[in-house]
Amino acid sequence: MSIPLPARARAQLTVSGIAIVRSGRPVLSGVDMTVTPRSSWGVVGENGCGKSTLLHILAGVLEPDSGTIHRTGTLGVAEQEMSDDRTVGEVVDTELADARFVLRALDQATEALTEDRPGAAEDYAAALDAAETLDAWDADRRVDLALDNLGAVTDRSLRLAELSVGQRYRVRLACLLGAGHDFLLLDEPTNHLDQAGLDFLTDRLREYPGGVVLVSHDRALLADVATTILDLDPSRDGGPRVYGGGFAGYQEGRQAERERWVQEYEQQQAEHARLTQDLSTAQNRLVAGWRPEKGHGRHERATRAPALVRSVHRRREDLERHAVTVPPPPLRFRMPDLPTRPGVTLLSAEEVTVDGRLDRPVTVHLESGARLVVSGPNGAGKSTLLAVLAGRLDPSGGTVRTARTARVCLLDQESAQARSGRAADVFAARLNRLVDNPSVSLSALGLLTAADADKRVRDLSMGQQRRLDLAIALASRPHVLLMDEPTNHLSIALVDELTEALRLTGAAVVLATHDRQLRRDTGSWPCLPLS
Repeated sequence: MSIPLPARARAQLTVSGIAIVRSGRPVLSGVDMTVTPRSSWGVVGENGCGKSTLLHILAGVLEPDSGTIHRTGTLGVAEQEMSDDRTVGEVVDTELADARFVLRALDQATEALTEDRPGAAEDYAAALDAAETLDAWDADRRVDLALDNLGAVTDRSLRLAELSVGQRYRVRLACLLGAGHDFLLLDEPTNHLDQAGLDFLTDRLREYPGGVVLVSHDRALLADVATTILDLDPSRDGGPRVYGGGFAGYQEGRQAERERWVQEYEQQQAEHARLTQDLSTAQNRLVAGWRPEKGHGRHERATRAPALVRSVHRRREDLERHAVTVPPPPLRFRMPDLPTRPGVTLLSAEEVTVDGRLDRPVTVHLESGARLVVSGPNGAGKSTLLAVLAGRLDPSGGTVRTARTARVCLLDQESAQARSGRAADVFAARLNRLVDNPSVSLSALGLLTAADADKRVRDLSMGQQRRLDLAIALASRPHVLLMDEPTNHLSIALVDELTEALRLTGAAVVLATHDRQLRRDTGSWPCLPLS
């Protein structure tokens, strides 16, 4: 009888020298990591740097171009994108297949033991040991507990295709937490979770007996769970960085690394500029040395010529030897100046309700510089309220008034961009529909590189598509900026920069977010709780 068992204490997931190239561009290079039971790795980096690709390699669904992988133990994988037509029960059965198998084996071995068949005692002992290792009797209860605490549906007859995106993710995450795999590979697991779900996930991951690899931009989760950080951000030498000391150690190490990078780049730029000027001066002297000068004979000018030629060659060689080898540091986000209208009520909502979606009447008044955080569990009506304020959804009751010529822009929770066309063209087309004579260019915002702006939207990562959404929203220069889960899919560095920019802007800003760190950073803002 072959009974699948987790490796438990023997489990290990090791990769060495992993590299992969796509369309002639290195996506990953020189990645080394060893994941063991009770270790927790956080994988961070800018959007499109290969975090999800690395998770696919760890899971064995993608082969690297070079490097080695060693896996001992079972894997549970939660990817960012999920499309499935199974029922909730079928998803649960898939994740608990090993527990189902050993319980059936135990029943069969018990029957054989009662009939005193040959080898029945050995089969029974093996099945019992396997069931105890998997804690198989408790598997369904663990999944039900996770479904309930994550706010997921518990009706196992429902099809995933009938559920919202958030519900599908929560169902899948609950199944993984209940399955008891040796390793959990989680890609942005906090997306679509409310505060209660975030707290439950954090507690489960902190006590998880196996190894955990988190691809996440959730700074609070990384601070609470990760013990080691793998940073795939671009670096001076192009290689990844590993930081111990948890998220705090990563922040300190990354800051020091960036400062060294910027300093060395600026020093090389300055040296290159000096040598270029020296070469130009030497070339000018060479030309001047061959011109006839009053009071000097031809032989004197000829005598000076070889020295001037040697000077030009020497400086040209110096310039070539001191070519700038340090790549430019990464993009930095630049917030455009958003317009203000002091003393004017830009947006007013009086006692608004939406049947079945926002049942409690809500009143909101916004002027330039106003700040508001909308809080509440999933289903409380946060997105509905923002859609009403943006004029996209008519309220069932109450009124909404927007000041004349005031621009109101809503950054949706998920990207709704057309997936055809170049990112730069999509940006221009959307912006031209939103405002007359746009004054902010895509490049000026520091959200996408020139190469990424030239890509088709469908070829951008989810984070890069989110950056495009953000660029369009900000370039329209709204008086009122409504943001629904704005940190979803964005890199840690960008979230920090965006948070500071939102604090300083003169526009009115309304946030609906479950991001715990963002909530902490905006703790002084007025809060509108929706129950």
